[in-house]
Amino acid sequence: MTLDERLEKIEALLVTLVERQTAKDFYEVEEFARLVGKACFTVREWARLGRINGQKRGSGRGAHAAWVFSHSELVRYQRDGLLPLRRP
Repeated sequence: MTLDERLEKIEALLVTLVERQTAKDFYEVEEFARLVGKACFTVREWARLGRINGQKRGSGRGAHAAWVFSHSELVRYQRDGLLPLRRP
């Protein structure tokens, strides 16, 4: 395999990964946690404390709504990190 062929293969794989990542408007806790390499509990705590922007949506699993995070919030977190801790 030539160097040009290898580079073309790598570029094709990168395009596939980018398309896969940007395909969703919102991510559930498990998906967001996997994408940022953290535990689900950590992501829920960050959302509860206002360190990342999330929304509560009906989950269909009873009275408790589930956190969801927009794609723009995922990109913001990857670029800038956690938001400052809110003070009461």
